[in-house]
Amino acid sequence: MNSQPKIIAFCCNWCSYAAADLAGISRLQYPGSIRIIRVMCSGMVHPEMVLHALNKGADGVMIIGCPLGECHYIKGNEMALARAEVIADTLEDQGFDSERFQVAWVSSAEPERLAEIFREMSARLAVLRGTPQVEAVIGD
Repeated sequence: MNSQPKIIAFCCNWCSYAAADLAGISRLQYPGSIRIIRVMCSGMVHPEMVLHALNKGADGVMIIGCPLGECHYIKGNEMALARAEVIADTLEDQGFDSERFQVAWVSSAEPERLAEIFREMSARLAVLRGTPQVEAVIGD
């Protein structure tokens, strides 16, 4: 069994995906089991996409968008925030721990923050799985 939790991160093209790109360029380290899916806006991530990822074996799912008030599509991240409440309730109804889902806001100039959010989510999921966290990261 892979000791690192598998995490799907839906990242907004304009902010969090750009931060992930900058994290890579800066050689910042975060768990290699993170799989980033670029979406044009965090508001485009439908609750079914989160459930699908978990049903297909992801240990956790993240939606990471522009900081509130800074969405390139005006209210997309506010829509994502509203959907997050529905997603958390739906996960519980489907038998998933709501700790397996997270929404975060990261600007394009915050690669360190993004890497930290990834590390924290991975550590939390490792505890939920009952497996020790191994320090295998991108760049090893």
